[in-house]
Amino acid sequence: MSRVCVITGGSVGIGRSVVEQFLAAGYNVFNLDLQPADLAHESYQFIACDVSQSDQVEQAITKVVSASGRIDALVSNAGVHFSANIENTSDEDFERVIGINVKGAFYLVKAVLPVMKVQQSGAIILVGSDQSIVGKTNSFAYNMSKAALASMAKTTALDYASFGIRANAVCPGTIETPLYHQAIDSYCAKSGADKAAVHAEEAALQPLGRIGQPEEVAALILFLASEQAKFITGSLQVIDGGYTAQ
Repeated sequence: MSRVCVITGGSVGIGRSVVEQFLAAGYNVFNLDLQPADLAHESYQFIACDVSQSDQVEQAITKVVSASGRIDALVSNAGVHFSANIENTSDEDFERVIGINVKGAFYLVKAVLPVMKVQQSGAIILVGSDQSIVGKTNSFAYNMSKAALASMAKTTALDYASFGIRANAVCPGTIETPLYHQAIDSYCAKSGADKAAVHAEEAALQPLGRIGQPEEVAALILFLASEQAKFITGSLQVIDGGYTAQ
């Protein structure tokens, strides 16, 4: 029987790389996203889902279980970025960031755990950020949301270890994704800065001197879902070019 992976936000960026690498590893992959990916594969299925809505998440997981009977890996990846300090964060902005980044992960994990408990196995990978570990300026709501995912990974790991379920958070640093480019474009539009210069500055901030790539993060996520990682749970797996080691 083929292993089954459920991922949210799998249509672009890190999520798209995760989908491709899990398919290459022989998984059946279900992508829960708002927009479909331009991807055709016999072991891939797209399910339209707004993760900030608990009923949509529950319905999507029901579809997965009806189709496959099991869920071996859950990758909670859907997220939004928002730059502002606390005073410049509106109630609506705060609710949107927390609703997608935190509540979305909460709804997803809660819906999948009963399936994994019956199996007595499963790997949950939450996609956090270097901001799961360190603070950054002008990142009040986003930073809070990613710190919450670190907590969720640790508490879930402890609560469900007896069921053979593992939970970890992957904490990427600056990764070249559409989300990254949107953030840079937004900053340049507000400040008038040159995008090429900002990109070079971001690369220089990393001890390894470059921006990370989505496929590098996806490879770590695939490893954490594998048998090779069966003694790893409750961890924050940093992949940031050395940024948080400074």
